[in-house]
Amino acid sequence: MEKKQSLDTICIQGGWQPKNGEARVLPIYQSTTFKYETSEQMGRLFDLEENGYFYTRLANPTNDAVASKICALEGGTAAMLTSSGQAANMYAVLNICSEGDHIVSAATIYGGTSNLFTVTLKRFGIQCTLVDPDAPEEEIEKAFQPNTKAVFGESIANPALVVLDIEKFARLAHRHGVPLIVDNTFATPINCRPFEWGADIVTHSTTKYMDGHAMSVGGCVVDSGNFDWDAHGDKFPGLTTPDESYHGVVYTKKFGKAAYITKATAQLMRDMGSIQSPQNAFLLNVGLETLHLRVPRHCENAKRVAEYLKGREDVAWVKYPGLEGDKYYELAQKYMPKGTCGVISFGLKGGRAAAAAFMDRLKLAAIVTHVADARTSVLHPASHTHRQLNDEQLVEAGVDPSMIRFSVGIEDAADIIADLEQALD
Repeated sequence: MEKKQSLDTICIQGGWQPKNGEARVLPIYQSTTFKYETSEQMGRLFDLEENGYFYTRLANPTNDAVASKICALEGGTAAMLTSSGQAANMYAVLNICSEGDHIVSAATIYGGTSNLFTVTLKRFGIQCTLVDPDAPEEEIEKAFQPNTKAVFGESIANPALVVLDIEKFARLAHRHGVPLIVDNTFATPINCRPFEWGADIVTHSTTKYMDGHAMSVGGCVVDSGNFDWDAHGDKFPGLTTPDESYHGVVYTKKFGKAAYITKATAQLMRDMGSIQSPQNAFLLNVGLETLHLRVPRHCENAKRVAEYLKGREDVAWVKYPGLEGDKYYELAQKYMPKGTCGVISFGLKGGRAAAAAFMDRLKLAAIVTHVADARTSVLHPASHTHRQLNDEQLVEAGVDPSMIRFSVGIEDAADIIADLEQALD
């Protein structure tokens, strides 16, 4: 039996296996279209009768190689790239939900995703119930409805840094015959493998640690292949009954474990078009080649910074799941024993005003919307990413109005701490 490659090796070698005389480095197939000799050949591609490339909105060799690498890192069976993490979460849900359906989601998810679920998808006729991820199972159970089609959570919430009890949420989802979707952006597959704990679908904003250099926006959806759509066929007719837009193909019958991603690509990407550009996929792959080296450094630096902040008199509180004594430390040890992420949240005793004054004095750390790249950055979620939420909604989302989100980079930890010190002093 062939030995499974380690994640370190997959980061570098996965996805692109050049044949004799082909480029050693993954090429950028910067082409919208692909040529065929006969009309019949192209017709078979449009009928999903055979695999191949004919239009980059549906599939592109550069994108497929990178999706394959991420799929291997997560231990999935199929994956697709999207233009952003938001698009990945939208496709993950819309692939199995339509008007009249309902989803259950952890309340502590990223503000943009919360808005997507509770405002935008509501306009599509899809309802969402937000639940406290720390609530007991019997409490969360009450959120389920006969029309519930999926459960959603983030392995590490952005920016609340709540660690999801994946096994608990998987049990709840499966008890109701629906899949668990986990956004694994912050932990990355280097630190957390949600499929091993019962999750069915994983999403990523590849813009963050996967790209790692703040160069290209992107997303990815990975399917474990483990959820039995046919066993719950009445809930998921889009996968288990004929798709008239493809000559009556039944995805689960024709594509087996690849049904979910095939439908997302052939149907949603065809109609909605949130494709990642091959150029961005190429840049993402460059980032992935060092993911296994960067993530441990982010975690090591973040732990040192969190310990420093915890010792400051002017710091009111510090949240970091990799820090002993943190509310989520035990869960983090269970699901991500090698480390969590490089993001810390903390508050100053002076509240919102002190947060703004402190951030304006930072020199090494930059005030940017971005998070989770090689450079240290800082943000005040209540004033920036979560600006659309009122104080009550902020608290429900796990975001203290005074919270500072500090994304620790891979610079020298001593220099990062020195910058914090001069700004706080």
